[in-house]
Amino acid sequence: MRRRIIMSMLAGATLVASTLLGTAPAQAAAPPGRSASTSGQAVRPAVQGVQSLEGTRGARAVDPPAEFGTDWHDPLTAAPPVSKPDGRSCRVTVAEAQFRDFTPYKGTYAPPRGCGDRWSKVVLRLEGKVQGRQFDRLGYLHIGGVEVLRTSTPQPSPDGIAWSVEKDVTRYSATFREGHDVEMLIGNVVDDTYTGIIDVKVALTFYAADGSTAPKNRPGSTPDRVLTLRDGALTTPRNSERIVAEVYATGSGGGCEEYWYLTVPDAAPYSCKAEDGPYREVQIRVDGRLAGIAAPFPTVWTGGWSNPFLWYVIPGPRAFDIKPVEYDLTPFAGLLNDGRPHRIDVSVVGVPEGQSGWSVPVNVLVWQDAKSRHVTGGLTAHRAGDLANSSTYTPGSEHRLDTGAGHRLTVSGYVDTSHGRVATTVDRELANTSVHRWTDGESTDALKGTWTDDETVTVDGPGPAVMTRTHRTYTMDGTTTLGAGDRLRTVLSLGDRASVVETRGGRRTAWSRLDDSYAGDATYTANVPRDQRHAVGTTSERYRLYGSGGCHDRRLATEQGVLTEVRDGC
Repeated sequence: MRRRIIMSMLAGATLVASTLLGTAPAQAAAPPGRSASTSGQAVRPAVQGVQSLEGTRGARAVDPPAEFGTDWHDPLTAAPPVSKPDGRSCRVTVAEAQFRDFTPYKGTYAPPRGCGDRWSKVVLRLEGKVQGRQFDRLGYLHIGGVEVLRTSTPQPSPDGIAWSVEKDVTRYSATFREGHDVEMLIGNVVDDTYTGIIDVKVALTFYAADGSTAPKNRPGSTPDRVLTLRDGALTTPRNSERIVAEVYATGSGGGCEEYWYLTVPDAAPYSCKAEDGPYREVQIRVDGRLAGIAAPFPTVWTGGWSNPFLWYVIPGPRAFDIKPVEYDLTPFAGLLNDGRPHRIDVSVVGVPEGQSGWSVPVNVLVWQDAKSRHVTGGLTAHRAGDLANSSTYTPGSEHRLDTGAGHRLTVSGYVDTSHGRVATTVDRELANTSVHRWTDGESTDALKGTWTDDETVTVDGPGPAVMTRTHRTYTMDGTTTLGAGDRLRTVLSLGDRASVVETRGGRRTAWSRLDDSYAGDATYTANVPRDQRHAVGTTSERYRLYGSGGCHDRRLATEQGVLTEVRDGC
């Protein structure tokens, strides 16, 4: 099954790869029924802000239709909306465009008037609409070269849908204080078959840091500078005392790299190949030295796993608001502060040589020591463990690939600031296990996988040592089968979980836990026109975020595209 469907989608893979490169695709879009995407404080995990539930709170169960019709509920998630401060606010539109092809929107941004230049919060809101037939597409928004949003789009109904995405972008405040060029692209193909024009508007709302909102914007809580690379090089201010890189790593385009977790070594008879198997790791290097490792999130776009009926209302975790991987590069600050450009390289372990499909744009957030012209320091420890990566193929009537992999990196360094010497140690450990099962012809295709990304950052300065421990777990458990009458069924569950604990002087000062769980079961007739698919499907999401910053607990459920449950637990 997957060979027939995936390989027929490789034309569509070009579309999304081209979206991120800003070039036109070489071929027309892929056939329908598959994804075109082939085509509280420091301790609060970042969360999605996709379409809040105003107007649907307390929704009562309704009788769903017997099968999907020509329209369904607009996309939404159970994630909490971005909280907004009280008081004065200013709104600036930064992009408004209809995406029909691969022409980027280009405009200009000017800072808001009437809200000062220090804000308690800055919230980005994207509003979109599309109707007809269209694949999901990947997109980005750059302001002054800084990537402030990476997103994908839902697949529309014939009658049309609307959706919105909200994101807290306060961390980019330094960029927003000056005028800049704006570039946005959601690469698309519109023709007689794929008729959906993607209509979007993006605005920033600035909340003034005055009155009751001022205390919420603590000094030092947002970076002083937001930098981008120039020809792969970074030059930091010489008084940088904290440096964090963020990488919007997305596996998409290039065909099989959308489904990197399903790839198999050459010896196994499967349609998606990777010599070293399915393990992927996003690495960042400073002047050639390994400086950070991270597990990529196994994002499923809104046509993924051969079944768009899973995603019409509730997208998979992070699909509309792609969260960047973060690396604390502060141990390297003493080296980077010499006033010279330093090479920064980002790579993805496991991608076959010459294979496209990953985009890894980099922003660098910098906090400066206002009382020093030059912050000196040095790297004191660098311990990179051996990368363990093993995939074992077992042939049979049901083929099986067992994968186990992991890696560890510890880096320490210090900076001599105006307030004393500050030492930072970053310890990060990754692990992945997965079992991939499939039959000849891939009429049954199943994966059960778990990825963990554990990180401890210890900052030891003049005051009590601050330690932040973060444990991230991503899970995927799914099966797609193609049965009699070409009835294709996908049963899939996804998990995005994180726990964060901050201690100061050994005493816990803040904590949070995130558990975002998705489950879906959808069936339709493949290889027939849209009106003959007779699709049915149930989906649900429960999003729980709780800790010292409060509690959010919401469950959504749908059946045949109708929202049947909205339940709040806090």
